[in-house]
Amino acid sequence: PRPAPRAGRGVPYPGEGDMMKRTVGRSVAAVVAAAVAAATTATACTDIDPPDRSGAVPPGGLAAVCPDPVVVQTPWWPQAEHGHLYRLLGPGYTVDAAAKRVTGPLVAGGEDTGATIEVRAGGPAVGRQLSIPLMYQDDSITLAAAHTDDQISLYGDTPALAVVAPLELHPRIIMWDPRTNPDWNTIVDIGDSDATVLYFEGSVYMEWLVGSGILRRDQIDAGYDGQPARWVAEDGAVAQQGYATNEPYVYEHEGAQWGRPVEFELVHHRGYQMYADTLTIRPDRRDELAPCLERLVPIIQRSMVDYVADPGPTNELIIELSAAYDSFPYSAGNAEFGVSEALRLGIIGNGDNGTLGDFDLERVAEALDQVRPVLAGLRVEVPGDLSAVDLVTNEFIDASIGLP
Repeated sequence: PRPAPRAGRGVPYPGEGDMMKRTVGRSVAAVVAAAVAAATTATACTDIDPPDRSGAVPPGGLAAVCPDPVVVQTPWWPQAEHGHLYRLLGPGYTVDAAAKRVTGPLVAGGEDTGATIEVRAGGPAVGRQLSIPLMYQDDSITLAAAHTDDQISLYGDTPALAVVAPLELHPRIIMWDPRTNPDWNTIVDIGDSDATVLYFEGSVYMEWLVGSGILRRDQIDAGYDGQPARWVAEDGAVAQQGYATNEPYVYEHEGAQWGRPVEFELVHHRGYQMYADTLTIRPDRRDELAPCLERLVPIIQRSMVDYVADPGPTNELIIELSAAYDSFPYSAGNAEFGVSEALRLGIIGNGDNGTLGDFDLERVAEALDQVRPVLAGLRVEVPGDLSAVDLVTNEFIDASIGLP
């Protein structure tokens, strides 16, 4: 089982120090190969029925049991974190640049399943609306990608059940300039300083960091807009939120105004262990979608395994879509780094067992316990009887599918 998360200050987990700092200039191919080879097959922390699905195209395909099309609402522009979804698109896809979506044959291992998939961009593409409320506004959406804490905060009005977790760890980080702050090694060190921490307004994780005593209320600033202007203007004197799979590469290699490495710590390693970008359904559609999910979820699991083993072709599609949607610039180097860093840090991985995509129910229960008082302080009502089994299920997971 996982070591118990720490909600406050203290020493890192064994090996955590090696994960919280990074240097970008590693060989992408070497990192991918090493991370895949090092994937663990330890004892499972959750009970999953013996597998009876392979992630391959099932007899009869998906067309007879799945919606036409299978519509997936993502939370952001196309990026490497969603490579498992874009890999499901087969030849002959069509791009609707105005609507920021792509539609095509749904393939598994390159084989046509007989179904169609539509992947929709999110975030700025939909006015920064969250995916779960969109799923309730639009009945055509089959799956909505969501973080566990957002899922909890929205459950009272728009409940959602997560059926697969393509990412094992949330890639969210707090990052800093090592030249300006050479003595910082963790987010705790930032909390012991007078530095300002920039973040997106409304982020539940930041309220938890403050409530846990890791950061102080007087040092956080919700004025972050996703741009590096203030970071550059203050010459790295501020700390800032980001994604381990994106900002460290962009700031060093693509930010002409900066152009040097940053360091960071995953918020996950401070004890706030939410799942990220899980694929959720409306609970009132569970029975309706079950025949589809029994076949589709293992295909999604296998798609992530196949993507990280050979990300190039899917990354080309992601870059094509980013350009067509006129989103934030997304380069081949950024996409390659996103995959390699996700593998290196365990963001994509099997967790404590040999399965990619399953949920640790104890971890979800603890996440609920962490988020509930934070949301109460924000006057967001969470159902008193809400439990981990309301939020996630391993019912459709194939336990045999994982990184080798």
